[in-house]
Amino acid sequence: MSLQPLLLAAVIAAAFVLISGPFFIPMLHRLKFGQSIREEGPKSHQAKSGTPTMGGIMIILGITVATLVVAPFSKEVLLALFIMLGHFLLGFLDDYIKVVKKRNLGLKAKQKLLGQILIAIVTMVVGTQELGIDTTVWVPIANTSVNIGFGYYLLVPFVLVGGSNAVNLTDGLDGLASGTVAIACSCYAVVCLLTGHPDLAIFCVAIVGACLGFLRFNAHPAKVFMGDTGSLALGGAFAAVGILTHTEVLLAIIGLIFVCEALSVIIQVISFQTTGKRVFRMSPIHHHFELGGWSEWKVVTVFWAVGLLAGVAGLAMLP
Repeated sequence: MSLQPLLLAAVIAAAFVLISGPFFIPMLHRLKFGQSIREEGPKSHQAKSGTPTMGGIMIILGITVATLVVAPFSKEVLLALFIMLGHFLLGFLDDYIKVVKKRNLGLKAKQKLLGQILIAIVTMVVGTQELGIDTTVWVPIANTSVNIGFGYYLLVPFVLVGGSNAVNLTDGLDGLASGTVAIACSCYAVVCLLTGHPDLAIFCVAIVGACLGFLRFNAHPAKVFMGDTGSLALGGAFAAVGILTHTEVLLAIIGLIFVCEALSVIIQVISFQTTGKRVFRMSPIHHHFELGGWSEWKVVTVFWAVGLLAGVAGLAMLP
């Protein structure tokens, strides 16, 4: 595959976000779609209250436009778009309820989980019946595939729900989620090419382009946040390429930052509920380092660097 379609997809996605930003962000201001900052969060974040959110609309539209313009209308690409847009809808509803309806909790956890499971069911049906995805799982380093049978039908929802929520948890500092997703999807574009999925590689670089374009407005100090509208959709998209390339275990390695963010919350909750003590100063783990004295920019750049190392390590495990 030539580099031309990959570069074109990245440029279209980035250009869409960069051009729409100066029009879209003031519109969010006028609509008063401002972010509410939770009181239990770091005190320094209170200054961000009122910053426009739901900027993920620009990212997801940019990815969709670039993918539809450049990539063939293959079943793989259409399923990847379905997964991303399905999570986008859930995130949009969540943000809309919180920002417009002024209900702080947004969608109920059960409602969000039900939507994610429905997306996972469609993914499993189309993946196994139309794309020929079997119930084996490829194990990196050992370079072997293990047939887990019915367990695979539990793994897919776990990957989609876990992936989308993990990126959502990562979106807590200016530029953190957009930068780490760009890094992870850059690596996954290479995975797609090496595993015979060039159409999905176009989808991946469209994500990279849109996220890099969004960083123009989202890097510290952020002029706009992506909100659940963006983070759930990007998490769903990242999980989608792992499932569609049948590299679910590698997904956790390349997405190490997202795994650590999610695990830190799980560990914190379990520890507090069982012992009354907290393992971290605050979770997700990026807040732990903030409260330890790191500047927001230092936390973000260190996490980007770790994400890049994890991505390179993941690529090194490919046969």
